[in-house]
Amino acid sequence: MVSSTAALLLGAVLLVAELQLVPSRPAAPGAEPGQPELARRAATLQGEGREGAAPNGSAQQLPQTIIIGVRKGGTRALLEMLSLHPDVAAAENEVHFFDWEEHYSQGLGWYLGQMPFSSPHQLTVEKTPAYFTSPKVPERVHSMNPGIRLLLILRDPSERVLSDYTQVFYNHVQKHKPYPSIEEFLVRDGRLNVGYKALNRSLYHVHLQNWLRYFPLRRIHIVDRPPGDRLIRDPFPEIQQVERFLELSPQINASNFYFNKTKGFYCLRDGGRDRCLHESKGRAHPQVDPRLLNKLHEYFHEPNKKFFELVGRTFDWH
Repeated sequence: MVSSTAALLLGAVLLVAELQLVPSRPAAPGAEPGQPELARRAATLQGEGREGAAPNGSAQQLPQTIIIGVRKGGTRALLEMLSLHPDVAAAENEVHFFDWEEHYSQGLGWYLGQMPFSSPHQLTVEKTPAYFTSPKVPERVHSMNPGIRLLLILRDPSERVLSDYTQVFYNHVQKHKPYPSIEEFLVRDGRLNVGYKALNRSLYHVHLQNWLRYFPLRRIHIVDRPPGDRLIRDPFPEIQQVERFLELSPQINASNFYFNKTKGFYCLRDGGRDRCLHESKGRAHPQVDPRLLNKLHEYFHEPNKKFFELVGRTFDWH
C-alpha cells in the first residue's frame, strides 16, 4: 500500500517537472486570447517592424486605417488631403492586398513592405477603392485588425457610373484604342443593362451590408460627395470630420486649401508647396440622353433608400 502511494507521488512530481520543462510561448505584442491568427501575426509583424526601425526611428507599420472606396468617389483627393496632417503617413499607390489573390497569398509580410516608413506616433493609411465592392475583403481586413478604422467616400450613384465609364474611356483613348459609347453599355434590348459592372459598383447598400457583417457602423466614416462635390468645392469642413473620426489633433487648416481657377477646384498648399490632383481627375462626363439619365435615377431610387436606412442618414442624391 505504501509503495503504491509512493509511486503515485513520484509520478505526480515527474509530471510537474515535465510541464515546467516546456517553455511558455510569449504572446505577440497586442495579441489577445481568442484573437484570429492573422491578427496575431499582424501584431508580431508590427513588433518586428519597430525593432528593425531606421536610424531616425521610423519603420513600416501595417495601416491603422484604410480608405476602402468607392471607385471614382474621390479617394485620391481624400488621401492627398489627409497627407497634409503631420501625424499621417500614406501609402503612395493602391496596394490591392486584400482583393488580389496574387498579393494576398504573399502574406502580411509583403503587405507591410508596401507601407511607408513612419514614426511611432504616426497613423499609416492606405487606399484601394476596389476593396469596398470585393466580397472577400471585409473578412480579410477584420482578420488582420478587428479595430481598424475605415473611410468610405461616396457620391451620387448615377454620377459615379458616368465617372467610372469616363475613366475607362480615356484609358482607351490614350492607348489609341476604340471604345463603345456609354449608351452601348447602359442599354441592352431597349432596357437598362443591369449587368453592367459600373452599375453594380453603385449599389452601395449591397456592399455595405457585407462590411457590416464584420465591422460596426461606428468603425466606418462615410464622407459624402454629393452633387456640388462638397469635398472638392469646400474641403476643409469635410477633412475636419475625418480628423475627429481618426482621433487626430486638428492640424489641417483652411489655409492648406486654395481655389485653382484654371482647374476649377481646390488644390493643396503644404508648407509653401502647392500641389493639385492629376489632370486625369475632374474630366468632363460624356453627354447622355436625358431619358437615359432618368432611367439611371429611377434604377437607383430603391437601392438608395435601402442604403439611407442602413446608415441612418440621407444624402442629396437624385
